[in-house]
Amino acid sequence: MVKVITVEREYGSQGAEFAHRLANRLNWKLIDRCLIDEIAHKAGVPTSMAEHCDERLDPWYHMVGKSFWHGSVDRMPAPPKDQVFDSERMVEFVRNYLKQCSVDGNCVIVGRGAACALATVPGVFNIFVYASMARKIRWLEEHFPDHAGRARAEIEATDSRRESYVRRYYDRDWTDRRLYHMMINSCMGCDAMIQAVIDGAGMAAVREQAAVSSQSGRG
Repeated sequence: MVKVITVEREYGSQGAEFAHRLANRLNWKLIDRCLIDEIAHKAGVPTSMAEHCDERLDPWYHMVGKSFWHGSVDRMPAPPKDQVFDSERMVEFVRNYLKQCSVDGNCVIVGRGAACALATVPGVFNIFVYASMARKIRWLEEHFPDHAGRARAEIEATDSRRESYVRRYYDRDWTDRRLYHMMINSCMGCDAMIQAVIDGAGMAAVREQAAVSSQSGRG
């Protein structure tokens, strides 16, 4: 039985919006922004620091510095691991957080390589949302008019960053169809996407239960 749904998404494909609406339809918890806030709290760092490391690689000069620390006994000792918060440390927190989410169940997880992190966990259904470049550019320019003229470059840069993140920390191809149970073109619209997932994951009973719970809450 499916108890967790992961959603990887191309930037501008409206994958995050789809995940939000899917979580609402199922009456499940959405794991997206709350992940950053909770990890910042657990790590004892500002939320802005956790956000800066979210789905990102450390800059090259940081990685060179870490290599320098550990490269020779004659050099300055590296600071204790638990006192350094960077993208690599963030990933450790993310993996532990996602594992706990899989135990709790009833959640929709956005990005963060969750399809890879939970690859061996039963009851996880993985989705990849994509769209044509023209559609993604149109969405970005409609929602962020100040990005007009550089939308394509921003989309390509963001997708490249997400792809590099998954390859660096999970050694997998972000767009590899073998990672996912379903790859959806968002041109079909959120309602059709949600219905496709519910049918594809065999979750009709879950949807009916969520509807009953929602109606009971209104009463």
